[in-house]
Amino acid sequence: MKVNLRGKLLTTAACALLALSAPALGVAGDTIKFGVAGPHSGDLASYGLPSVNAAKVVIDKVNAKGGINGKKVEMLIEDDVCKPEIATNTATKLVSDGAEVVLGHICSGATKAAMPIYKNAKILVMSPSATSDELTLSGDYPNFFRTIAPNAAQSPAMIDFAVDKLGLKKIAIIHDKGDYGKPLAEGAKKYVEKTGKGQVVLFEGITPGAMDYSAIVQKIKQSGADVVVFGGYHPEASKIVTIMKKKRLKTKFVSDDGVKDDTFIKVAGDAAEGVYAAGPQDNSNNPQAAEARAEHKAKFGSDPGAFYDGAYAATVAILNAIEKSGSTKLADLKKVLETEKVATPVGNISFDKNGDAVGVGFSMYVVENGKYVVVK
Repeated sequence: MKVNLRGKLLTTAACALLALSAPALGVAGDTIKFGVAGPHSGDLASYGLPSVNAAKVVIDKVNAKGGINGKKVEMLIEDDVCKPEIATNTATKLVSDGAEVVLGHICSGATKAAMPIYKNAKILVMSPSATSDELTLSGDYPNFFRTIAPNAAQSPAMIDFAVDKLGLKKIAIIHDKGDYGKPLAEGAKKYVEKTGKGQVVLFEGITPGAMDYSAIVQKIKQSGADVVVFGGYHPEASKIVTIMKKKRLKTKFVSDDGVKDDTFIKVAGDAAEGVYAAGPQDNSNNPQAAEARAEHKAKFGSDPGAFYDGAYAATVAILNAIEKSGSTKLADLKKVLETEKVATPVGNISFDKNGDAVGVGFSMYVVENGKYVVVK
């Protein structure tokens, strides 16, 4: 189903590109080549396909109005399956195909693997979802921007919620050993130790893709934890909560934006009920977000998926910077991004010197009656 959807997206994009023609102004080539990288197939396709849709919605509107500075925008779509070893090939392909800017990648590990290639090519990259602190706070990637808050904000939010909101003090922190989940879990542990909020009774990694997580569930039970704080993605989380339900554990489950995805609910079924997850801030009162979601519904006949708002915002921000600067050169784009605010589904944003969007944050969500809803 996912592969067919991806094929449909690629076919639609390809058909649209056949009709494009515009005079070259300001930037080399007949079109502005806009790369979109992320998982478009595999277990984590539900993270990446919404970004393809978001870019298409925005770019189709821009092209319908004549493009940017007399040039149409051309989408170059590449699948990295959320795997670092494939992401390097994805980045190399986009660079060789002439991508001038890139929306993506989606997963932190894949993003980190790809960034040296884009950095060497001096290409602007903006992610709607990669939260690894290293991507912005290390200073290693001056060409990287994002429309989601970093793990440095997410880890404390998860612990504060578990302790202050739910009143749970004995914390089992579990992670998937990956570039996203492990640092997130380590940040949560350090925050507990620094603030004295609660007590970490278990800290352990699991093997991604394992068929059974009964052993870790048994350790959670033996630890006496009131709450599990999990750093990782939905395939592993769904297996863990399913076993917890079968074992009749009453331990609460609090996770991250990697689990705040409808696919988690579909896979975990009844076991997903009552699961809490951090996610991009609630934008339901933002008119830009409502409009963006309505556009998705009209174009694709469905509600948007994970990170759609952030991907839509990133596309708007990138194209606005190209239009304002009249260029796709990194230095020119950075100047606009860091000095001018732009209205997007995640707010009226600009970016700090590290590449983080100013004013974005996290909200907490809970699964109720088969849907994620904002915790008030």
